Amino acid sequence: MSQQQKQYDIHWLTGQFFDSSKESRYRDSIKARVRFESRLALPLVSVVVAMFGITDYNLLGLTREFYWLLTMRIAVVSSCLVLAFAIGRWGGYSRNAWLHSLPLWILATGIILIVPLRPESISTQITAVVVAIMAFYLLIPNLLTVAALASLYLTVGFLSAAAVYAGIPSENVLRVSLLLIMANIVGYCALLRIEFLQRKQFALLQDERDQNRDLLKEIKHRKSLEAQLRMVAERDALTGLDSRSHFMKRAEALLQRAQLEKTPFCLFMIDVDHFKRINDTWGHTRGDLILTKIAEVCEQSLRPTDVIGRFGGEEFVVGLPHTSPSEAQTIAERLKENVEALPLTAELSELCLSVTIGIAAAHGEEDDLDVLITRADNMLYEGKREGRNRVVMFGEGMDS
Repeated sequence: MSQQQKQYDIHWLTGQFFDSSKESRYRDSIKARVRFESRLALPLVSVVVAMFGITDYNLLGLTREFYWLLTMRIAVVSSCLVLAFAIGRWGGYSRNAWLHSLPLWILATGIILIVPLRPESISTQITAVVVAIMAFYLLIPNLLTVAALASLYLTVGFLSAAAVYAGIPSENVLRVSLLLIMANIVGYCALLRIEFLQRKQFALLQDERDQNRDLLKEIKHRKSLEAQLRMVAERDALTGLDSRSHFMKRAEALLQRAQLEKTPFCLFMIDVDHFKRINDTWGHTRGDLILTKIAEVCEQSLRPTDVIGRFGGEEFVVGLPHTSPSEAQTIAERLKENVEALPLTAELSELCLSVTIGIAAAHGEEDDLDVLITRADNMLYEGKREGRNRVVMFGEGMDS
């Protein structure tokens, strides 16, 4: 077996894949082409077989031998045309390889039967047999093994009929045998090369498709990893809110848009009251659970256009575009009340949750996000000094 044949797992003698499933896929892939070529080749062969009836008439006249030949030719032509229709409808090497082999056996039998009916024309029939052998290999679509067996049947059958009915000498039988063997070798090698090249092309195409499929999977996997990494970078792992850096990007863009459109923009700083005491009393696991629930309440209390992120520890920060100070006050009060009303388990029934909220409003293009955060943070700590659980607004015209 050659190196290329090993590479593509193609049998050196049959020209077929060693892997039966791969061979089946290949045969399925060429089914349409084989049907089309068979529907063209068989009618063409039928026309050639029928035209030789004129020669029969010229040589034999209206004799019994002529009528036998005519009957045989009609049977062969009719069978080939019926099989051309059947192959066009149901043909395919994958499941109906036998259907493709029938025309070869019928044609071979018809050619052999000519010898006893027209023994005197044996010299011209030798040429017809050589042409038929080449047609079996190269004209009528078939598997190499089928074409080889049908050609071998035609060769042996013709030589036997020639020896018995035409009475040709043994040395002539030997010469004709060599000629037909050479025709079989040439036809076999030509079809073997075609079979190998077609399967090699199929294997290369399959390899390319497999590589493309693997590449698409890899791209999809990489995109999934990128999305996960992006989510890790953009989302706080505990609460699921925006991370601090991602919030800053989003809020900065909203603030710049508000300044460009000259629309109001406000910012909250939210702190969970006495959170250290919660961790010390009920443990960090419970503290994380409470922090998660408060984050959910905060997110639910805001509008779809608002952005919220975890600023650090038990602090949250909220950006509110298109929001006046009075509207921000109302939203903050609602958020504070929702946190107070947060239902807790029996284990935490003694706990009274509350938050303190500092609010800052943008007053012009000179205010950037850091300035707003500083103002809101100052209001937050003022609220803590005043007893917590309250909303404190940065007074208009106040300094930070």
